[in-house]
Amino acid sequence: MTGFRSSVVYQIYPKSFYDSNGDGVGDLRGIIEKIPYIASLGVDHVWFNPFFPSPGRDNGYDISDYCAIDPAMGTMDDFEELVEALGAHGIGVMLDMVLNHTSTEHEWFRKALAGDERYQRYYYLRDPKPDGSLPTNWVSKFGGPAWEPFGDTGKYYLHLFDRTQADLDWHNPDVREEVAKVVNFWRSKGVRGFRFDVINLIGKPEALLDAPEGTDDRAMYTDGPDVHTYLQWLSEQSFGQDADSITVGEMSSTSIQACIGYSNPANHELSMVFNFHHLKVDYEDGQKWTLKDFDLAALKRLLGEWALGMQEGGGWNALFWNNHDQPRALDRFGDTGQYRYESATMLASAIHLLRGTPFVYMGEEIGMSDPAYTSIDDYVDVEARNAYRALVEGGTDPARAFAVVHSKARDNARTPMQWNAEVPGAGFTTGTPWLRPTNQGTVNVEREEAQGRILPYYRRLIALRQELPVISRGAYAPYLLEHEDVLAYTREHDDSCLMVLCSFRGHDTKVPVPEAFASARILIGNYDGNDRIRSSDELPPVADRLEVGTICLRPYEAIALLA
Repeated sequence: MTGFRSSVVYQIYPKSFYDSNGDGVGDLRGIIEKIPYIASLGVDHVWFNPFFPSPGRDNGYDISDYCAIDPAMGTMDDFEELVEALGAHGIGVMLDMVLNHTSTEHEWFRKALAGDERYQRYYYLRDPKPDGSLPTNWVSKFGGPAWEPFGDTGKYYLHLFDRTQADLDWHNPDVREEVAKVVNFWRSKGVRGFRFDVINLIGKPEALLDAPEGTDDRAMYTDGPDVHTYLQWLSEQSFGQDADSITVGEMSSTSIQACIGYSNPANHELSMVFNFHHLKVDYEDGQKWTLKDFDLAALKRLLGEWALGMQEGGGWNALFWNNHDQPRALDRFGDTGQYRYESATMLASAIHLLRGTPFVYMGEEIGMSDPAYTSIDDYVDVEARNAYRALVEGGTDPARAFAVVHSKARDNARTPMQWNAEVPGAGFTTGTPWLRPTNQGTVNVEREEAQGRILPYYRRLIALRQELPVISRGAYAPYLLEHEDVLAYTREHDDSCLMVLCSFRGHDTKVPVPEAFASARILIGNYDGNDRIRSSDELPPVADRLEVGTICLRPYEAIALLA
């Protein structure tokens, strides 16, 4: 394993990676069987979405026992074998810690509901307002009020997500001690990586107040000052004791300034942070459940602002296009038809050569795209179903409501990993898959290994980050911010300078190349065989492509010039 700045992390959604026993659901033994493939990618860590016991209302993010394995996923012996087997390849394990809330099936909540006052203080329990209305006007991120009756006590409990996900009150030192025990339990199993789910929501104020009329209620509970205090304490009590720890915080509706604080090493909080601003550039008026072409100018601006802001403040970004909560980036920002290869490799280049630590979501490396679903019944996710119902009840035509959900649903990324062309299981299962794949006949690992170009390109990008300090540590500067078609930037470290040019369009476009790069060589590119591994003295010169100081980028072309 390497330091987190030169690392690449592979994300696995265990339920959808590989099913070892034919029940249609992925499991730990299935992951163990696929370790040779994971190792072939050259990644340093694997982030696993939760595989703890859970009622499954939010696909595992409603945890009922933090220190056990869901029997559907395997056993603790399986997990320990997984850690050891990955470690034999120099690959670390990163676990998903969902510490903002528990399932209402967790023993803490059940004890609270049974009247145990100690455990009632673990959660946000509030009386209604004097007029009988809910404690605050906050809205759940999954739709509807963020408050639910707490049994027959007359009180309400807070749930910023599904009503079965009760928010923990971190003001209570007993809660903080409990979550530190959870992290330390997994450290004792050899885990050195942790991804903290919506961790910037743990600093809610003790006095929960209404959002003023016309304002966003998220401002009332996001990025509170106590988040830094709690993360510093948790680091001191657990993962901060490990020199080789790697941590990432998922930050909801956050800011650059807050994320500098979370990830600046001087603060002893986290290694890096996820933010989602760049993945909202296809939201109409900032609303997720809308249809809109993505705004390239906004995408460039946001990527640039975060890269520069975090660099200037000493913070560190986790870089990604895809994860288990996002539709596939290939559908959002590329062309899944004529230019599938070019789009997939261009998007990969844009992220992997940027300042930060890249995350690869399973299937991204073979060009997987959104499923060709035709009915809301094809979707399992509670958020998608709630959104569809709300749109229709609000007067949206059902066909358009489905089109909206189909463009943004989280299940788009949760379809099973496509190992081969088999129907219906895509090589993921010998049974009936829990979520149906749709295009495994043309997109699968077996085909990519035999004749594909996307998978080899990803392997090369991953290797380059580990080989070249200019990629893993170089300073970032934007280039051509006003260009309508191209994302471009430079990286500098010691005597090396890298220029990255990425076309987001399906047509030719000309780009000026500074004189300093006229004698540069092409480090990697997705046309003309420039993805092949070469020694530095064999890299082709860019001069062959230049005409009067410009280079003509072809549809969805990516090219990196090393000077």
